[in-house]
Amino acid sequence: MTEQQLPAWADPSVSPAGLDAQGVSRRRLLRRAGLFGAALALGPAAAPAVAGPRQRGLGGEDPRLAYLVGDHHVHSVYSHDAKYTFSQVAAAAAEYGVDWLVFNEHANFGHARYGARLEHEEIRRARAAHPRQLIFQGLEWYIPAAEHCTVFAAPGPHEVDLLTRFELAYDGKLLNYTEGAAGAADTARNEAHAVKALRWLAEQRRRGYVDDVLVLANHPLRLGIDSPHEMRAWRDAAPEIMIGMEGAPGAQGAAVPGWRDPATSIRGEYENRPSAQSWAGYPGDAYVTYGGFDWATATVGGLWDSLLAEGKLFSITSNSDVHRVVFDTWRNGDWPAGQNFDNTGRLPDPVRTDTPQPGSDFWPGQFSRTHVGVTRYGYRAVMSGLRAGRIWVDHGHLLDGLDVRLKRDGDHGRGVTLGGRLRVRKGERMTLSVTVTTASRANPQGILPRPAHVDVIRGAVRGPASDRDAWQAPDTKVVETRDVSGRTGTYTLRIPLTAGDESCYVRLRGSDGNRHGAGYLGASVDPHGPVPHVPGDGDPWADTWFYTNPVFVDVVDGR
Repeated sequence: MTEQQLPAWADPSVSPAGLDAQGVSRRRLLRRAGLFGAALALGPAAAPAVAGPRQRGLGGEDPRLAYLVGDHHVHSVYSHDAKYTFSQVAAAAAEYGVDWLVFNEHANFGHARYGARLEHEEIRRARAAHPRQLIFQGLEWYIPAAEHCTVFAAPGPHEVDLLTRFELAYDGKLLNYTEGAAGAADTARNEAHAVKALRWLAEQRRRGYVDDVLVLANHPLRLGIDSPHEMRAWRDAAPEIMIGMEGAPGAQGAAVPGWRDPATSIRGEYENRPSAQSWAGYPGDAYVTYGGFDWATATVGGLWDSLLAEGKLFSITSNSDVHRVVFDTWRNGDWPAGQNFDNTGRLPDPVRTDTPQPGSDFWPGQFSRTHVGVTRYGYRAVMSGLRAGRIWVDHGHLLDGLDVRLKRDGDHGRGVTLGGRLRVRKGERMTLSVTVTTASRANPQGILPRPAHVDVIRGAVRGPASDRDAWQAPDTKVVETRDVSGRTGTYTLRIPLTAGDESCYVRLRGSDGNRHGAGYLGASVDPHGPVPHVPGDGDPWADTWFYTNPVFVDVVDGR
């Protein structure tokens, strides 16, 4: 695209007859949010904001939203273990309908000294040439004593300096502050350094060194070294920037039948099992994915719910983590004599072969999507939507659209949406409205997916956990399931709820209905939840789910 061009669905001069069904659906969502037309044509910086939320006593109302598709976890030749050029990844993301993406290259001395600035120049050129593809620069941080995080900043004069300063001062791999690198005393030091790192990032935002910065934990249960107390410590140290975790990892093609080792291959490459470095409190079943989702998210009443039960927002996402795409025919190029990643910060460009190469990933937007509700089209709007928790995720393009609103019966307006808080009195009646837009065209696998059910999950809010390593929320369960088999187009489910004696939250989940079983904590908690695949038989396209962030309900006394 040139600077003057728009995607067909965003171009008012293109008639609906010139769009495919998904383009029509996308345009409808943006038009409802007031984000379509001349304002969008002016680009991300000029698109107007829709009126923000208003609070008048009890209840509450959020603005109209449009949902932009993104991926905060992608890699290129500026990561030591990836394959594709920056341009290849950006072009594939555009092809699969991604509006925003974060290049979070692995921390590494070569990256900090050379690669980060080299990639920054590519990003600056891409932003100028294609201003309606929102490209963030980030870092995949090796958390001291733990796993990985995505760290990314808003575009600005200091974005790359922030990342490289942070990388050199706080990265666990560069400092050798990794889990199991030393004894218990050093583990405590390393965990404290992770907290110090997040506070430093938050301070740079408060000082205005960068306009914004966000952090999300990546594949949290892949190795089991992100303990519950560490996750709580990160969140509490800087809640304005440490906003959540991947609900589902990348590498969703890892267990495509007949592709990788049938004895061990699992969706997400969750193939590690407990090690000496893993937190001892996780059960052995925590180290695999359930319907492609991390055990921490997929377990109703599990770790994610135990965090939400404190009444604090902690968001989930879904990403590609693209390194090597399943079935592709590219291989890594060869180094020029005397060069390596440490002294260049960049891998050689890949070269084409005639043979499918090893890989477990999909391109950004090809299979996993994170949808973020915005009130304008731009970088800060995406970051604001992520911070506010206006997020839902899906696999396999299961849905074209989803809008969730909760309001007190009798109130006017749209109500509170994902990530928001509704204030009610004990015993008040509420209505949860779930507007679903089903897929209007086949996904990249040639399947026209259809949701079979929508589940409502409700949990009590009890305040901060007395045990910082608690990973269960005993009062969280599936409270209602709506059968939506055969329904197509756009429809709204209206689900009645009643406020109890204590505050709570509600979140949603659904699937194509192909694979179900009793949830990890039993059928009384989750009668038909996601289940793990047999190793080597995890076709991701045959088992797709969507999840939403919660809406909180704060029960108050009096008027």
